[in-house]
Amino acid sequence: QVQLVESGGGLVQPGDSLRLSCTASGFTVDQVPIGWFRQAPGKEREGVSWMSTSGSTAYADSVKGRFTISRDIAKNTVYLVINSPKPEDTAVYYCARRRWYYSGWSDPGEYDNWGPGTQVTVSS
Repeated sequence: QVQLVESGGGLVQPGDSLRLSCTASGFTVDQVPIGWFRQAPGKEREGVSWMSTSGSTAYADSVKGRFTISRDIAKNTVYLVINSPKPEDTAVYYCARRRWYYSGWSDPGEYDNWGPGTQVTVSS
């Protein structure tokens, strides 16, 4: 019953802005911490951003100042806004629920209930 579904990806150019959505069912997004991850072909899954149950946030150094995480509890959705996209941002973007706390928020092993992902492609 617990599911997360990502949407909003697409083909963008530098200078564009893009908002990704992570919509939850079976729980509310203020009940469990939510993380955004991305994975490019041939690379490890990388933590991008995270939001706690109380609204605290964290970002990877590679996206800090360009990406913003937020949520709309009424819509049960967590957003990731991508500003000033770069070609290296090209990846499949996933959201997931954080369940364990043995390493850090950016460790994908601490999460479950991964969504199917949404593709973001940045091309000039």
